Amino acid sequence: MALKGKYRLEREGICVEQKPPGGDIVDTIASMWGRVQARLFPMLEACLDEPATSKLRQLIGILEVVRIEEFVGLPLGGRGRPQCDRKALARAFVAKAVYNLPTTELLVELLRGQPNLRQVCGFPRRQDVPSAATFSRAFAEFATCGLADRVHETLLAQHLSGVQFENIARDSTEIVAREKPQPATPPEPKIPRPRGRRPQGAPPPEPRKRLERQVQQTPAQALAELPRGCTRGCKRDSHGHAHYWIGYKAHLDVTDTMLPISLVTTSAHVHDSQVAIPLARLSAQRVTAQYELMDAGYDAQLVWQAVQDLGHAPIIELQPRHHYRPALTAADKDRLHARSAVERVNARLKDEFGARHVRVRGHAKVHAHLMFGLLALFADQLLKLVT
Repeated sequence: MALKGKYRLEREGICVEQKPPGGDIVDTIASMWGRVQARLFPMLEACLDEPATSKLRQLIGILEVVRIEEFVGLPLGGRGRPQCDRKALARAFVAKAVYNLPTTELLVELLRGQPNLRQVCGFPRRQDVPSAATFSRAFAEFATCGLADRVHETLLAQHLSGVQFENIARDSTEIVAREKPQPATPPEPKIPRPRGRRPQGAPPPEPRKRLERQVQQTPAQALAELPRGCTRGCKRDSHGHAHYWIGYKAHLDVTDTMLPISLVTTSAHVHDSQVAIPLARLSAQRVTAQYELMDAGYDAQLVWQAVQDLGHAPIIELQPRHHYRPALTAADKDRLHARSAVERVNARLKDEFGARHVRVRGHAKVHAHLMFGLLALFADQLLKLVT
């Protein structure tokens, strides 16, 4: 996405002038960041016991953009001990992603040892920080209700509504988990055709493949059919080397300014092309783009047609064995270099926001863990556009 000047859409001889996208994002975030620097930071400096570090300032800016506490319900009433403040716990999980902490025990230790971090998250006193077991129960609640997903959708509607992007890059990355993989499902046995002459009449219809079903399904229906358990996966890098892991696979759609639009978590063995159609339709409901950039793992005729039906121009690396479309032009190959945005987002999600430290088990919790990191990355990248 170009933030300055104009760009031209050149595809199959069509040349259309477009307005420069992204101005609304920059103006909105710049005004908000100006308020944070002019009002919030001085107030916090006066309240905190020690000067704020650069990492704490980064966390404060991210929490101000995300505002996750507004999406957490009130504590449940009833008998027994009062429930711990879920708003402070939610802010603490965002802090865990920002500080790239591997375990919840380390988060509890850090909150109890750093007064500034503790106050920013919402725990006034050291004894107010709950135990790791309380954090785990709260995280299970957040994963069940899809808290991080709801916050992400709201952020997209607030900051990216009406903004037209030039490219959306799509790719997947491995997520290593610490749990036992599910046994591989054996393929259904083929029923042998009876010997002799075929009976008269039309033959029975063949069962439709997953991509053929996804063409007629909504994104929610298509994603519900995808495997979600922990399995063994294999992925080849750009040099052709195979990498094996046990866990899950994260499928990401990213703009050319490295803003993550959609994230889908599946089993590790799920092929990239099986997620392309629902992921493209899900992203089309959230933002407007012109091109969709994918590697050769997404090269399928139904994927190509589904992206074109959305009004986008698909640019997919061609498999040598596929001949349903012409080879990429020189302009397409140059534009395909912008797909590196999703690779950089994958690297940041793993190296800076906790995706490399998955200690929870089960699809819901693993997806929630990734989404907390995605929220922090989204807010941090928004702030990078104006700083």
